[in-house]
Amino acid sequence: MGRRAAAAEGSAGDGVGVMTGQRLSLLTPLALLGLLVGLADLSHGFAGEDEDYYMQELLTREQLNQVQVQEKSVASAPDMHEQPSQNPSKKAPKGDAGSGRQTGKTTAVKTANKKAEKSKKNAMKTTTSISEGDRQYNSMNEECPPMGLETLKIDDFQLHASTTKRYGLGAHRGRLNIQAGIYEDDLYDGAWCTGIDDPLQWFEVDARRLTKFTGVITQGRSSLWSSDWVTSYKVMVSNDSHTWITLKNGSRDLIFVGNREKEIPVRNILPEPVVGRYIRVNPRSWFHSGSICMRVEILGCPMPDPNNYYHRRNEVITTDNLDFRHHSYKEMRQLMKAVNEMCPNITRIYNIGKSHSGLKLYAIEISDNPGEHEVGEPEFRYTAGSHGNEVLGRELLLLLMQFMCLEYRSGNQRIRHLVAETRIHLLPSLNPDGYEKAFEAGSELSGWSLGRWSNDGIDIHHNFPDLNSILWEGEAKKWIPRKMFNHHLPIPEWYLSKNASVAVETRALIAWMEKVPFVLGGNIQGGELVVTFPYDKTRSQGVAREQTPTPDDHVFRWLAFSYASTHRLMTAANRRVCHTEDFAKEDGTINGASWHTAAGSMNDFSYLHTNCFEFSMYVGCDKFPHESELPEEWENNRESLLVFMEQVHRGIKGVVRDLQGRGIANAIVSVQGIGHDIRTASDGDYWRLLNPGEYRVTAKAEGYSITSKKCEVGYEMGATSCNFIIGRTNLSRIKEIMEKFNKRPIKLPVRQLQVRGTREMRLGT
Repeated sequence: MGRRAAAAEGSAGDGVGVMTGQRLSLLTPLALLGLLVGLADLSHGFAGEDEDYYMQELLTREQLNQVQVQEKSVASAPDMHEQPSQNPSKKAPKGDAGSGRQTGKTTAVKTANKKAEKSKKNAMKTTTSISEGDRQYNSMNEECPPMGLETLKIDDFQLHASTTKRYGLGAHRGRLNIQAGIYEDDLYDGAWCTGIDDPLQWFEVDARRLTKFTGVITQGRSSLWSSDWVTSYKVMVSNDSHTWITLKNGSRDLIFVGNREKEIPVRNILPEPVVGRYIRVNPRSWFHSGSICMRVEILGCPMPDPNNYYHRRNEVITTDNLDFRHHSYKEMRQLMKAVNEMCPNITRIYNIGKSHSGLKLYAIEISDNPGEHEVGEPEFRYTAGSHGNEVLGRELLLLLMQFMCLEYRSGNQRIRHLVAETRIHLLPSLNPDGYEKAFEAGSELSGWSLGRWSNDGIDIHHNFPDLNSILWEGEAKKWIPRKMFNHHLPIPEWYLSKNASVAVETRALIAWMEKVPFVLGGNIQGGELVVTFPYDKTRSQGVAREQTPTPDDHVFRWLAFSYASTHRLMTAANRRVCHTEDFAKEDGTINGASWHTAAGSMNDFSYLHTNCFEFSMYVGCDKFPHESELPEEWENNRESLLVFMEQVHRGIKGVVRDLQGRGIANAIVSVQGIGHDIRTASDGDYWRLLNPGEYRVTAKAEGYSITSKKCEVGYEMGATSCNFIIGRTNLSRIKEIMEKFNKRPIKLPVRQLQVRGTREMRLGT
């Protein structure tokens, strides 16, 4: 019998369990137990015939532990024949929505006959005894995390469905929070949708090993054009994908309440945890004006088995002893304080301002001389959390500051050198107000957008002034360099007014960017796996996506690739697409405007208003990963975070001084062939990020002569020194002398000077 036929046979009618199409209500409890054992024996034979190792493994443990789905009544639930279960989605604990407290324990089914008892004894002889740690892991009260449909731990081959509307709405698209493109097509749509709308349809997950299932989370279809969601469903489990058992409420099938709209996730905790390899969600009702479409996450704990190949293959273990959990605002502040107390000589905590609700925007500085800008030492920044619901970046920066402190103390030379030669700033939460909203809902229930915006509804990352349009207008009118510069563009007056729609967090961020002479920066985002670089806005008006490079495009690509290539997943050719874009074909990097246009981005503003080259690192498909995923996410990003910081020492650096050896602030440093200049800091020092090669570099300042020289950049790490000494021009020296004696030079037209000279000559004659 085919899988769909078996499901249909078992799902049809009320109070029916998937058990060879017979009604369980007609079976006595003893006959039911005998039938279960008999089916186990039949399944065992079938598995042996097909050489299905995982079926044999499952049955060995089943014989050992005699774990089956509990069929006793749920005392607290009323009799609900084909009615949604009154088991509402409980509110998740803060920061851990996917790990709800379970409501009961699975009881072992007693041995039904001597044959099963004999099989149990034989299994006991050949099976390694369970360790104490495994017993704790196998506790039925354990809070189980998501299995990984959203994070892609569950691959496409583990997802199956009864029918699909088309490929783009196949089972592989039925992942929690998966997003559809603006223009829906046949490849990347936003849910699993059935080909037939009837109660016989199902969505199946193959865990590939014995798993304790504890809950289901569902969403409707991600779509701008359609409204589709499931309002109620059944849950079934199996050990072999042929014989299915429906979860019961007494003698009747248990119906779970589904969604009321398409975006807000709804979580249902199973009344009793169940153990099996496969789990199915069987939609029973759906939105009357839509179709059967679902996005799903399953909560489950893999049963301990060191011999399981799939588990070993995907397992990532960290050796770093760090605080792997989600932190509230108060806990974040306490952790930063603990790092500062552990490494007081190289850290300093400060804030750049406050959020809309008054929460301070804390940053930590890591340097061998915290609190001071040292001449010749570049400034680097990482920021995270501009979108409050993209929380992985926040936790990565908290982990990074812990890691650097511990490694510095342990004598790690790489970290010590980085700290000695760089002034590093880490700002883990730019939007703490938004984060608190997402944190309150929990990792699996915050959806795709809860907490994204500031308290006053502003997207902080795209809240900066649009300097691109000002620059491009000046270039079109040929105002550069006579009337305006190609760098350090001023902020428009309208943007500075109190009535402008500018978040207080954005204003604080701009003041920080103007105060500190940052050279390189990265803002950590979530929901994708890619590194983006300027420009983020398309140059052609009305175009949604278009390659729009900066004059430093080659440098940006080099730096972006330095992060992506050292990330464990970004450049993997065989990795699955997060949503709709295959960024692995571009080596895990992309020009922001060629992905989607966005005016007023932090990246573009940083490049056009300051010296800092800014990037966006999208570090995971899941914006708010479960706490249990943090160690693996740290391993995915740790090397990338360090390598990218080290790139601040690539290119040229130096000091522009006058003849007396004093640093000249605000001097312009330009590179021949690159239409973007930078300026010196208050002490006259500068840093210019460049790829390896030979460059003609020019330094100039108002009132000083222009000086040029050749500077060579090598492939080895470390910026090349390229210092300049420039003298005052004769005109500036005359002006200085005149001003010193309270006199002003007389500016007369050339014609008037000629007439005066002629008169003097006549008088002389």
